[in-house]
This record gives sequence, C-alpha cells and structure tokens, in this order.
Amino acid sequence: MLFNSPEYFIFLPIIFILYWFLFNKTPAKQNILLLLASYIFYSWWSWKFLILLILATIVDYLFGFAVASPNKSKAKIFLWIALINNLGILGLFKYYNFFAVQFQEGAAIIGIHLDPILLQLALPVGISFYTFHGISYIFDVYRGQRKPVTNFIEYAVFVSFFPLLIAGPIERSNHFLPQVQLKRKFNYNQAVEGCRLILWGMFKKVVIADSLASSVDEIFNNYASHNATTLILGAIGFSFQIYGDFSGYTDIAIGTSKLFGFEILSNFKFPYFSRDVAEFWRRWHLSLTTWFRDYLYIPLGGSKKGKRIGIQNIFIIFLVSGFWHGAGWNFIIWGGINACGFLPLLVLNKNRKFVNTIVAADRKYPTIKEFLQMALTFSFISFARIFFRNRNVTDAIGYIQSIFSNTSNLGEFLLFKNMFYYIVPLILLDWWFRKDERKLRMIESPLLRHTIYIVIAILIIAIMVLRKGTKINFIYFQF
Repeated sequence: MLFNSPEYFIFLPIIFILYWFLFNKTPAKQNILLLLASYIFYSWWSWKFLILLILATIVDYLFGFAVASPNKSKAKIFLWIALINNLGILGLFKYYNFFAVQFQEGAAIIGIHLDPILLQLALPVGISFYTFHGISYIFDVYRGQRKPVTNFIEYAVFVSFFPLLIAGPIERSNHFLPQVQLKRKFNYNQAVEGCRLILWGMFKKVVIADSLASSVDEIFNNYASHNATTLILGAIGFSFQIYGDFSGYTDIAIGTSKLFGFEILSNFKFPYFSRDVAEFWRRWHLSLTTWFRDYLYIPLGGSKKGKRIGIQNIFIIFLVSGFWHGAGWNFIIWGGINACGFLPLLVLNKNRKFVNTIVAADRKYPTIKEFLQMALTFSFISFARIFFRNRNVTDAIGYIQSIFSNTSNLGEFLLFKNMFYYIVPLILLDWWFRKDERKLRMIESPLLRHTIYIVIAILIIAIMVLRKGTKINFIYFQF
C-alpha cells in the first residue's frame, strides 16, 4: 500500500476512526489496533514479507531479555548472536547475490571457474529500516539505556508502526516506546498539524518529485544521446526529485503519526541550504545519519582517538552507509565520494562549524559568500548522486564522460523550462520555511491559510487524475 494510493486514503480514515472512537479506552487496545493495521498495511505487498517481519520481531523481542543479563559475558555473547541474526537476514536478501558474483569474478581472475547459486528472492520492502529498529533496541538494552520490553505488542508496534515501516524515519526505542506505553489522548492541534504535513508531503511527492521523474529517468536512461547541459540538468533534477520524494514521504509519515498521537523524529532540515558537506549530512536523512553515529561511529572511537582513527572511521561510516543503500559498487563509490568531501573539514577542524546556525538566520537573503557555499555544496552532492542514481559504475562513469564530451549545443530549453516550474517553487518555499518547518501554521488569516490548503489539495488531485491513477513508488522503498 502506497501513501499516494486511493487505498491508503480509505485505509487511513478507517483506522483513525476506530483508533479514537472504539479502541480509545486503553493504550493496550489502541496498540493492538495499530499492530493489526500495520500488518494489513505491510501485507498489501506480500504476506510472505509479513511472515519475515513477524519472525524478526519475535526473535529480537526475545534477544532483548538475553542481552539484559547481569552476566556481561553472557549478555555480550547474545548481543553478537542478535547482530549476526539481524545482519544475516539483511545480508541474505539484500547482499548474497552481490557477494556471490564478486567472489565468482575474483576467482576467475586467478583462473578458477565457479558457478555460484544465485537466489531468486525479492527484496522485502522496508527490511533495511525495520532491521535497524531491531538492532538499535538490542544495543540500547545491552548498554543499560532501557529495560527490555515485557509486552510483546508494545515492542511489535515499535518495529512495525505502519507510517514508519517502509522507509522510516528510523525511530529510537527510548523515544518511541514510551509513547507506545502511555495513554494517548486526542489533541486537535496535533491532528491539524498532522494533516498539514500530510498535505505538504503529498505536494512534494506528487507535484514536485513525480513531475520531475519522467524527465530525470529519460536523461539517465539515455545519457549517451544527450548533451552536457541536459546531463547537468538531469543531475540537478534528480537531486530535487529525491528530495521531494523522500522528504515528502517523511512528512506524510510524521503527519500520519501525529494523527495517532505520536511525535516522530525529524528526518530533514532543509539540506540544500547547507554551507558544507558536514552540515548537509546533519540535515539530510537525520535518522540514518545519527543511527550510524551512535551505533557505529562512536563505538569505533569516533574522532577522539586522533585524526588518523577519525579519518578511518569517517570512511567506514560513509562506505557502510553507501552499501546500506544498495548492493552495488556504485553505492559504495557514492559513499566514498561523500567521505572525501567530509574529510577536509574534519582535518581542518571545521566539520562542526555550522552545527547550531541557520543560513541567513537574521536576514531575508544569503550573502554572496553563503550563496556560493550552498551552490558548491549542492553541486558536490549532485555530482556524487550520479553514482547513486545510475544502475552501475559503468553507466555512472559514462554519464560523467558524456558531460565533458557531448558539448555540441546549449541543451533542451523545454526540458529546462519544465524543471524550472517545479524546482524554483520548492526552493522558494523551503527558504521561507527554513527557520520553522511548520511555518504555514503562522499565517494569521484563516481564510488565506485554508485557501492555500484547498488549492494545494485540488492541484494534487488534478495531477493524480491527469496521470490516470499512475502511481510512482517512493525511491527509498527499494532500500
């Protein structure tokens, strides 16, 4: 079931009404409904995927008690077993074929012919996200940061909560589980805020991202036949497509969560107004970035053990992050390029320069220096994404080579115009919102505010109708 599907807009009101009018007596009843709704939502793709999700949930729930053992040696053993189990399941479905092919090609170099058995397994949707939910919970219990959850339903809701299940944000047990365990009361203002976010997320997905998708796909799929200007436009277009797509998904997820009384971690903080690569990664996909920081970077020693170890750990984080996104060398190279952009800042002790500041915080417009910093950062990120977007390294390199070789004319004006219509409004709106993600609520005139809501809703519906019900999957569903 997709957030941008008619089924979802039938499913959501039904669950909302049941949740607040029939199951509102106790948190236990609400949690049972949420779990059933989450399993229905997930099984819309495949009941086989649902079985895997339930099994993974049961196993991690039991491991939570084992790693809480006062015997630290015993607890550590179970921690490793839990990690091997979680990463093993993820590896089997997502990475087995990749490693099998790499091993075959490596053996061929030394003259050994192998014919590995490749698995014909579909990648279960959301597996990378709910696996990380389970791992973070196990780690938190092992570290003594929380006690193991005794109520299985509560833990299962944490893992399977349907707004977050497919593409996050990746929640933390210490933040989300207490909300699952407490009684929730309907809050009108919270629900209205949730509806605003759902509307804004649908706008970014349907109006911006999906409108850019056809042009971006055509450019990347036929890069050899396009000139340099068009290819550069394609890279820029993809950056805005993936931003509208993924941040739109996140807005819908957070907004839906608010309808049920939950406050979810933020995932985006206007990343394209970042002034360097370090600031970008503090503003893009925050739940994943902070997950790697807390459960991999810090345990490895962070940067506190000297520059050499810090550089090593940064490379590990970015390479693992790249590999998390997909089983391919193109994703690993994408991670490596981002590491190379981050490292000079770390070496020069400038990686935390913009931790607590917002660009042009006390001004309407950025300075020339800030504008150039943002343009340079965006250009670097968009260049790296050529490896992210292409199917493999060969296509990515071919795309880059075509930029420098296919310079025969100025490009396609119509394409530029079509992208301009979608990209510029998004930039202007984000610039207006940059100090407050929910700035739309600050419009004092109810008439103007509700007129904007109605216009956006009509625009979304009109575009969906014109596309004759064609639904484009969210990009991060493949991860």
